[in-house]
Amino acid sequence: MPTTARLFGALFFAALGWYCADLFKPLLPEGTAVGLFSPTAAGFGALVGWTFTGKRADLAQSGGLGIGLTSAFLLVFWVLLTFSAYKMLQNSLRKLYGGPVEALQDMFSLGVEYLQLAVQSPQLIGALLVGGLVGGWLTEQIARRWS
Repeated sequence: MPTTARLFGALFFAALGWYCADLFKPLLPEGTAVGLFSPTAAGFGALVGWTFTGKRADLAQSGGLGIGLTSAFLLVFWVLLTFSAYKMLQNSLRKLYGGPVEALQDMFSLGVEYLQLAVQSPQLIGALLVGGLVGGWLTEQIARRWS
């Protein structure tokens, strides 16, 4: 059921996903193709904001800050999983793997590499933490007033 909190959560976390993707792009190695990185991160932000943040804010009486931090974590998880899977598929089409198990192992190591790059940027970590806290709190306030 569409609610104002779900709509706000989707829009806020889509914007947060786009902004954090733009902060992450300079950390990637030179020559890395980042064509749909920002729109995909925004799409996952909208999905997390609608299905998780907005839904939890509608049901909860308190805990908006925790919901927001969890939403930021979920956003990072899904974006890292998607782009490490995409990179693994690119490598598998180049026949760089001996089998499917090796490809899956490399997918998770690629995710860890991307996460290590992200942790090196205090701006990115700060944007995720502050954005998650603010987004969760605002979504909870909107759920209280317009639901």
